[in-house]
Amino acid sequence: MDEERALYIVRAGEAGAIERVLRDYSDKHRATFKFESTDEDKRKKLCEGIFKVLVKDVPTTCQVSCLEVLRILSRDKKILVPVTTKENMQILLRLAKLHESDDSLEKVSEFPVIVESLKCLCNIVFNSQMAQQLSLELNLAAKLCNLLRKCKDRKFINDIKCFDLRLLFLLSLLHTDIRSQLRYELQGLPLLTQILESAFSIKWTDEYESAIDHNGPPLSPQETDCAIEALKALFNVTVDSWKVHKESDSHQFRVMAAVLRHCLLIVGPTEEKTEELHSNAVNLLSNVPVSCLDVLICPLTHGETAQEAATLDELPGDKTTEKDTVLKSNAMVYNGMNMEAIHVLLTFMEKRIDKGSSYREGLTPVLSLLTECSRAHRNIRKFLKDQVLPPLRDVTNRPEVGSTVRNKLVRLMTHVDLGVKQIAAEFLFVLCKERVDSLLKYTGYGNAAGLLAARGLLAGGRGDNWYSEDEDTDTEEYKNAKPNINLITGHLEEPMPNPIDEMTEEQKEYEAMKLVNMLDKLSREELLKPMGLKPDGTITPLEEALSQYSVIEETSSDTD
Repeated sequence: MDEERALYIVRAGEAGAIERVLRDYSDKHRATFKFESTDEDKRKKLCEGIFKVLVKDVPTTCQVSCLEVLRILSRDKKILVPVTTKENMQILLRLAKLHESDDSLEKVSEFPVIVESLKCLCNIVFNSQMAQQLSLELNLAAKLCNLLRKCKDRKFINDIKCFDLRLLFLLSLLHTDIRSQLRYELQGLPLLTQILESAFSIKWTDEYESAIDHNGPPLSPQETDCAIEALKALFNVTVDSWKVHKESDSHQFRVMAAVLRHCLLIVGPTEEKTEELHSNAVNLLSNVPVSCLDVLICPLTHGETAQEAATLDELPGDKTTEKDTVLKSNAMVYNGMNMEAIHVLLTFMEKRIDKGSSYREGLTPVLSLLTECSRAHRNIRKFLKDQVLPPLRDVTNRPEVGSTVRNKLVRLMTHVDLGVKQIAAEFLFVLCKERVDSLLKYTGYGNAAGLLAARGLLAGGRGDNWYSEDEDTDTEEYKNAKPNINLITGHLEEPMPNPIDEMTEEQKEYEAMKLVNMLDKLSREELLKPMGLKPDGTITPLEEALSQYSVIEETSSDTD
């Protein structure tokens, strides 16, 4: 009945009556997302009637009421087929200031119409394949970028920017061709980066360094939403940017990484919004070429250095050890570099682990990012090693038992999700400079077996990447406990009595043959398959491994 009454007024009434009836309809169905199929035809006709009203010269308030109802109705995919035409799309583009004219955004009274038109376009493009094709034909991406340029430095039109960016994100998500158009033809990377700069009110102190006010106010809800939409759009634009081919590309990615560092060091209006903001920043950082991620850390500023020096001067005498402790006690500083952004990423990772769910979507991006940063940048790796794998002192508990970051990551090494356990193991392996003996010290052989088998390192050794040769130093507590550490479990065990010490030689031989017969039976019934190590360190059926070693020996003897 609501649709029938609204349709009657839309067809025959004047602007004031249309506005009132559509406002009532909008208020009643604002939270409606599922519609009755019996009224489908009426909703189609109501959409057509609304488009006829929108082409007329009606007051702005009436246009807003029409667009609000159209936005609600566009949630229903079934009614969009007959109403999604080129003419209707052009009507919405005109109302959203996306047509070809160079009109500036000066009339504040038009802003609600622009915002509602963009909301309608978001729903229609998302729900209609025909609208997606028309978007390509009408070159909608270029029009959206043009509108962004008009409002990128305007502080009071965040809603327009937000829904412009959301529509740009949807287009780049649904059409891969638009991604390359945005990246190269429309210069989307610098444009969207500037939108982020504006949302964060960034003030540059150096080429890739921004001023951070830790005591400043949080971002407003509008600025946060705008930034999140820009981050998602940038993710699509840069999704294939693993390699930098030109110096200009490298500069753009470094600027973007510096903006993302600033993003990690600020907070949103709520804890949930801050996490969403940082989550999208992490996703985007994963697209930045790893060579450009060095801007995430920076040398201490003059003021920070002076503060550290003042702290050192307060120490009595010339006790170097105590001075080193003061420097290391500041978790944000390592080797003269500001590590705030890396510390935020580490904290973010730990929070995602503590959630205990959605590891593949929520945890693997930040783990992968930290792994690549550690592999490529020595200072980042050493800082993370210091935070995640500090020198061992107490080895009475298994590596997976406890509440430290190390304990949590070791538990993930045996997670049921293959992708999660692989990236967790890879992260720890990189922190250990891809040395098997160092990894086993922190995780135990049992937890690391999966990674070592996949890498062909069950027999020991190290990975393929080169790292500095600085040696790890063991604590005195670890050195004293090392002889009694169980290499499989990775923790200290009291010496156990050997059960065969009190056996006679005949009893030992009997038990050995009994074990051989049991293994032979399991093997013949294919319940157990004996495996061996190939020369390259990977595991294979025992017969194949033995045959390969035989071939090697024969080749060696022939050479002799």
